[in-house]
Formats: sequence, structure tokens, C-alpha cells
Amino acid sequence: MTKLAAEPSTRERIVEAADALFYQQGFEKTSFADIADAVQLSRGNFYYHFKTKDDILEAVITLRAARTQSMLDAWTRDAATPAARLRCFSEMLIQNRQEIQRYGCPVGTLCAELAKLNHPAQGGAGMIFGQFREWLRAQFEALGHGNDADALAMHLLSRSQGIAALANAFHDEAFIRHEVDLIDAWLASLAPTRAAARRQRPKTPQ
Repeated sequence: MTKLAAEPSTRERIVEAADALFYQQGFEKTSFADIADAVQLSRGNFYYHFKTKDDILEAVITLRAARTQSMLDAWTRDAATPAARLRCFSEMLIQNRQEIQRYGCPVGTLCAELAKLNHPAQGGAGMIFGQFREWLRAQFEALGHGNDADALAMHLLSRSQGIAALANAFHDEAFIRHEVDLIDAWLASLAPTRAAARRQRPKTPQ
């Protein structure tokens, strides 16, 4: 018998709504009233769960970090090789192209806004980039680029952020697709070194 998914709690609904509104409108422009209206809650009910907008922001960052880790774990599990996993990262730009054209990158835009506000939570938001950096570095290491793995990870991260920023500025889907094709060609050029290829090759049964 298939188990039905549990209904989200009121707190979870608030965080989900805030997550969407912070992305679409920005943290500063989103009010308590906006979030309460989105989940159809009275002010009293709302304040029972969150006393300040900073409390909600902390919960949103925690949610985004958890979602990011879940996505990275899925890529690691489902893609057979480091090269295929890296392509999962680049294809993310294609999959999210409509939202990126309208609102930009959810991580990049939040980090930029919190930095402008000199908000104490900017470090926590930036750690989501840290999750991507660590995961990308591990894939480049597995390809045999140990000495350059972190630099390659940072290059790919910065390139994806540039694509997201310009796609948002120009609302150009063709630009996203073209740039992702270039990234994929670049990744293909980073073929595993011979040592890494030997490590990845299945052992022949004796």
C-alpha cells in the first residue's frame, strides 16, 4: 500500500512561502504581511511560529541548504561518472531557465542582497555556494585534476553565475543554451587522466 505524503506543517508552509517570495521579490521588499497572505494565516497565528523576519530568513537558508544537499546527493547517486555529474550541474541552468530569466540565481541574488544590507546572515547564505564548491571539487578530483580541482570548481561556479546574471538581464533563453553547450564542451575536454581512468575502470574478474 502506498504511503501518502504527510501534509506540510504550518511552519513549513510559512518557510516555503517565504522562500518563494524572497526569491521573487527580494528579502527586503517582502513583508510579514506578504508571507502571511501567501499562507492565509492571521497575524497572531503567524507570530506564534516566527517573531522576526530574520528568524524566517534563517529557516529559508536552512531549507535551501537542505535542498541543495539533496540535489547534490541525487546527482552523485544517479550519474555514473564524475563527468556525467558535472553535466548535471551545467544542465541545472537549462532546467531552471525560466526562473533564472525572471529572477536570476536564487543563491546569487540572495547573497548579493544580504551583502548590500550588511546582513549577519550573509555568511550562512554564502555557505550554499560552499556546498556546490565542495561537491564540484570532488568531481574534478575524481577526474584526476587534484591539484587544480578547487580552481576548476570556482571557475565553473563563477561561469554559471555570470550566465544567470546575464540571462536575467537580457531574458535570453538562447544565450543560456549556447553557454551551457560551451560549458559541456569544456567539461568534455577535461578527460580523465590515465591514472584516474584506471581507477574508474571496472576490474576484470579472475
